Amino acid sequence: MINELKTRLTAIGLSEEMAAKTIETVAAFAKTKLPVQFHSAMDDVMAGKDPDLGPLTGMLGGIKGLFGGK
Repeated sequence: MINELKTRLTAIGLSEEMAAKTIETVAAFAKTKLPVQFHSAMDDVMAGKDPDLGPLTGMLGGIKGLFGGK
């Protein structure tokens, strides 16, 4: 997911370094708005892993499907 985002950011003209910095900045901001228990999930996403969200995983999968995700 992060690689796809980086690809999209470079496609609109950002350098690889600026795309990476943009993603890091947004993630850091998001962590300030999320409850602490979700910080490790954000770290997993940033590392390119699928986060373990426990019971929320199924619900989020359903929402993702609404937006064309797999």
